[in-house]
Amino acid sequence: MGVAVQQPHGNTVYGESVLRVEPHGIDVLGPEERHGKPRQQFTLWLGSNLTIADFALGFSVVSLGLPWFYGVLAIVLGNLLGAAVLAGCAAMGPTYGQPQLMIGRYTFGRIGGLIPAVLNYISTIGWFTVNNILGSFGLRVLFPHLPFWAAAIMLVIVQGLLAIYGHNLIHTYERVMSVVLGILFLITTVLAFQHRGALVAYHPSGSNFWPMCILMTAFAFSYIGSWGAYASDYSRYLPADTSKAKVFWYTFAGSFIASVWLELVGVAVAILAGSGSADPIAALHHVLGGFGDVAVVAIILGGTAADALNLYSNSLSAAATGIRLPRWTFALIATLVGLTLSLIGEGKFQQNYSDFLLLVGYWMTPWMGVLFSDFYLRKRRPTPSADTRNLRPFGTAAMVSFLVGIAASIPFMDATFNVEGFISKAMGGADLAFYVGFLVSMGVYLVWHRVALGPQRQA
Repeated sequence: MGVAVQQPHGNTVYGESVLRVEPHGIDVLGPEERHGKPRQQFTLWLGSNLTIADFALGFSVVSLGLPWFYGVLAIVLGNLLGAAVLAGCAAMGPTYGQPQLMIGRYTFGRIGGLIPAVLNYISTIGWFTVNNILGSFGLRVLFPHLPFWAAAIMLVIVQGLLAIYGHNLIHTYERVMSVVLGILFLITTVLAFQHRGALVAYHPSGSNFWPMCILMTAFAFSYIGSWGAYASDYSRYLPADTSKAKVFWYTFAGSFIASVWLELVGVAVAILAGSGSADPIAALHHVLGGFGDVAVVAIILGGTAADALNLYSNSLSAAATGIRLPRWTFALIATLVGLTLSLIGEGKFQQNYSDFLLLVGYWMTPWMGVLFSDFYLRKRRPTPSADTRNLRPFGTAAMVSFLVGIAASIPFMDATFNVEGFISKAMGGADLAFYVGFLVSMGVYLVWHRVALGPQRQA
């Protein structure tokens, strides 16, 4: 199957133009197209993570029955690990000048690279659906008589336009949102934590909280780490000689600050709203009283900031499968699919969200473990090429390491869709699958090549 290569329109350079549809897809960016500064990664990941999905994730702390201390511990630890994975992927972008999934092809092969492309296509559609459902809840809080389907369509139009215009408009939008949402959520935080007496007094029943604390850590890790599969989509325009360390730390700081912040606000609102609050947006509106409408507006804007990235990267994932269509066409298709899933998943959001977080991480972390082993430990740097037809069909070491990583993680899984590993069960429901899958796939890939290169070194 050939690779979809999209060339620039004419001989013009895309540069830093904002109000122009991005002409590039998965092709390698030349030096004349490179622009931007590493600090833009901070505002991009800050703006895109000051969002409703982060806020809703904080409600899982209460649904799992965790006290405040254990909830904070899980959120901080999960985001530390997840932000590090995301930042490590983003730092690969300037070297290759390509989307993350195309970078993966140099390791997994021409055909082997199709597997993560398809999986990430499904993942980005899922994330778009999550944010669209929550944003639609928000619009219905502000306009109670607005049907859910109408609210969902309104948001789809805004998010779809951002994705169609592409990279430069998205960076600009996130830069604006990082300021606007930062101010709105700062006020929200102050108002929510004014009730610190109720937060301190919150003590759920139970004593052995560690299994659920580990599970919550996995939720937090999965949310922020799942951005890693398309992190370089937003750093690939940076000049090739850009410092990888700067890209890493700007990305890490923006994503970590935003995610921890919003998840802690979510925990506080869930506690203050009381048990049985299935709609996190309605709970926020109720808890903040007179400021509730403004806070809900912030939640809705945050959803558009996140979904702009999800739809844009979805179009690149689709192109990476080899289907030959313009990038904007893929974005349009994704909005229609996501809209349909939003209408289907409206009634069971919280359960579907938890299942989805786990499912995303189970395949993604072994895949990223192989990439990290290749890029950072083996320090392999193939010459970037949009035409990957000359690549071997499968990277045997990568595919085996990926599958072994998944297999090794199964006993550690604790998912609610009828998969429960015996080790996780013995640990009371603690889920360590993400970390096991990542480390095992990384280790197997590294050992494989050290053993294979042993005879060459002796020769």
